Amino acid sequence: MKIAMVGSGYVGLVSGACFADFGHDVVCIDKDQSKIDALHAGIMPIYEPGLDALVESNVKSGRLSFSTDLASAIQGASAIFIAVGTPSRRGDGHADLSFVHAVAREIGASLKNDAVIVTKSTVPVGTGDEVERILQDSATTAKFEVVSNPEFLREGAAIDDFKRPDRIVIGTESDFGQEVMREVYRPLYLNESPILFTSRRSAELIKYAANAFLATKITFINEMADLCEKVGADVQDVSRGIGMDGRIGAKFLHAGPGYGGSCFPKDTLALLKTAEDYESPVRIVEAVVKVNDSRKRAMGRKVIDALGGTEAARGKTVGMLGLTFKPNTDDMRDSPAIGVAQALQDAGVKVVAYDPEGMEQARPLLPDVHMVNDPYAAITGADAVALVTEWNEFRALDLDRVKELANAPILVDLRNVYDPAEVRAAGFEYVSIGRA
Repeated sequence: MKIAMVGSGYVGLVSGACFADFGHDVVCIDKDQSKIDALHAGIMPIYEPGLDALVESNVKSGRLSFSTDLASAIQGASAIFIAVGTPSRRGDGHADLSFVHAVAREIGASLKNDAVIVTKSTVPVGTGDEVERILQDSATTAKFEVVSNPEFLREGAAIDDFKRPDRIVIGTESDFGQEVMREVYRPLYLNESPILFTSRRSAELIKYAANAFLATKITFINEMADLCEKVGADVQDVSRGIGMDGRIGAKFLHAGPGYGGSCFPKDTLALLKTAEDYESPVRIVEAVVKVNDSRKRAMGRKVIDALGGTEAARGKTVGMLGLTFKPNTDDMRDSPAIGVAQALQDAGVKVVAYDPEGMEQARPLLPDVHMVNDPYAAITGADAVALVTEWNEFRALDLDRVKELANAPILVDLRNVYDPAEVRAAGFEYVSIGRA
C-alpha cells in the first residue's frame, strides 16, 4: 500500500518510517526544503533513539522517500495522513488548526484517486468534520473518507510504542475507512495489537482525555510529594503502595518538577478550551494545569532554599544537570528546567547547565544560562548541583569527584535518582522530592 505522510516532524517522521518498516511504500512530505534536504542526507530533524537507523534502512530499501511536492506525492496513495503541528494558539490557548486546514485544502486541490484522509495530528473534537467540509468544497471528484487516528507515542520510546502499541484507535463509521485502515495496520493486527474502532469525534476526544488523565496522575503524585515532606512520609513508598493497585497502576506516579513536552501542556489547555466552548467545564483539568504551571518555579525556590534562602543565594552558582523535559529527547517545549532556571536567575543566581541532547534547543529559550559540554564542567565551582532531568549518565555520578569540584557539597535531586542515605554518607547535603 502507498501511504503519504504530510508533515515530517516528530509524529510524521516516526510514523512514516515505521509504516515503511512494515512493508508499505511511504513518502513523507514537508514544505521545509531544508528539512527534506537534511533527511535526504540522513540528518534527522529530531533526536529519537533508533530513528536514524530506521530511516536509513527503509530509504535504502526504497520503501521510504521524502518530498516537498504534495500534489505529486499523494497521487496513488490509499491513505494520506495529516501529521502537522497543532500548537497552542497565541492569545487564547485553543489548538492552532491553521496547518491542518491548509493541508486539507491542498489535498482537496490535488486528489485524483480514492483515498482515506487520516488526521494523525492531535486535534479538538469536530476537526474531522471541518476537514471533511474543506474536502467537499474542493474540486476533487475522488471518493474520500476522513478518519481520526490519534498517536500515542512517548518521546524517547516512540518507535517501540508505534510497533508495540497498547491500542490503535481509529475513528470512522464507514466500511471504506475501516477497510483501508485495517490494511494500513495489518502487520500490527496480525500481532494481536488491539484496534478500537469508534466514531470520529470519540477518537478525537480519546487523545485529549488520555493525555489529561496522565497529566493528572503526575500532578497528583507531585502534590502528594509535597504532603509527604510535611508529614514525614516517603513519596516513593506512597507511589509504590498505590501503584500496586491494579485500578491505579504504577506508571506516571513518579514525583518530580512537573510535566512538560510537546503534548501534555498544549493538550490539557486545548481540552479546557473545548470544554469551555461546549459549556461543559472540566474542573479537575483546570486544577492540574494551574498546579503544574506553578510547580516549575517552585522547584527553583527549592534550590534557592538549599542555598540558604534568597539573600544567601544571590551571587552564587548552580550547576544544572538536564534541560530537556525528559531523557532521550532533545525536546525543550515547556520543560520544567526553564522555570527552574528562570526562578534561580530572578534570585540573582548564576546557572551553568549541561544536557546530552537539548542544549542547542535550550539556548534561545535560556540565553543567560551558561552551557557547557560535560556534566562535571557544570558542577565545577557550583555552590549547589540541581539534577533536573534523569538522563542515564547522571544516575551514577562520581560523588567524590562532585564533592571535589563543587564549592559546596549540596545536591538537589528533583527526580529522586539517588538514595538519600548513600548521598548523605558521602558527605552531601541532599534535598529530594517528597522524602524526609
